[in-house]
Amino acid sequence: QVQLVESGGGLVQPGGSLRLSCAASGFTFIRTTVMKWARQLPGKEREFVASIWDLGGSKEYSDSVKGRFTISMYKAENTVYLQMNSLKPEDTAMYYCTSQGYGGQGTQVTVSP
Repeated sequence: QVQLVESGGGLVQPGGSLRLSCAASGFTFIRTTVMKWARQLPGKEREFVASIWDLGGSKEYSDSVKGRFTISMYKAENTVYLQMNSLKPEDTAMYYCTSQGYGGQGTQVTVSP
């Protein structure tokens, strides 16, 4: 049974940092495993943030987070992280981890003075 559990969200001031975690169970990371982070505001469409595959050898970011966010994958932990630096109020959203058609419950990130 595939499960993705996100954690690490919270309230942070503009310019601050957070690290989100996505713990995966029910499957193990292999070279073709693609893990993604996306975010969503109420009433809005889900927005792609970052993806990683090839056991961490390949990554992709949305233009809005490039240079500020870093996605990483740890096979031994079966966990994917999203390091978020220089956070802006417009980064406020529910952040979701997805893979193979599965998704977690999300973790809320709020960037506010």
